[in-house]
Amino acid sequence: MKGQLVKVLKRNQHVNMMYISKTGAISKRRIQIIKIVGNTFTAFCFTRQAKRTFIISNVLAVTPIFKKEREVI
Repeated sequence: MKGQLVKVLKRNQHVNMMYISKTGAISKRRIQIIKIVGNTFTAFCFTRQAKRTFIISNVLAVTPIFKKEREVI
């Protein structure tokens, strides 16, 4: 999972993430990773509209968000 997160950081992508908290609650969040340090990473969470720190081992899945480009006529 860490390798995937590093790729996302390098590409400066927004991603949807499935995450399990310390209490066992599962949430889906849209994030943009800011930095990765050791076993954690800091990201801007669009769900909470704030910077959050996440534990890499608690990430269940990450899927990139592809923006559709509009045609200009």
